[in-house]
Amino acid sequence: MRSNFDYQGTVLTGTTITYGKNRKIHVSAEQYAALRNTFLNRTVPIGTSRTSADADSIGAWLQANITLVSIASYVGPILLEGYAERVGNSHIRIVR
Repeated sequence: MRSNFDYQGTVLTGTTITYGKNRKIHVSAEQYAALRNTFLNRTVPIGTSRTSADADSIGAWLQANITLVSIASYVGPILLEGYAERVGNSHIRIVR
């Protein structure tokens, strides 16, 4: 889950994530809420693959609901700031 990126905002207000060569993507508060509701209290793969995110993973959900660009390696660490916990090297559990 390590990628170089920066972001502004919070899970509750929405974030603008800056990555790569000044590329930006916005994830709204409503999108975070939908993601959190989908995976609440479940341990699932983060799904950071750029080509084939694990089925029923955070990455697959993001690609199906927000953008085809693989952003799980950015959203995962943002969620770990009070909304999720890491489970092993490649899984995450949404806690609120």
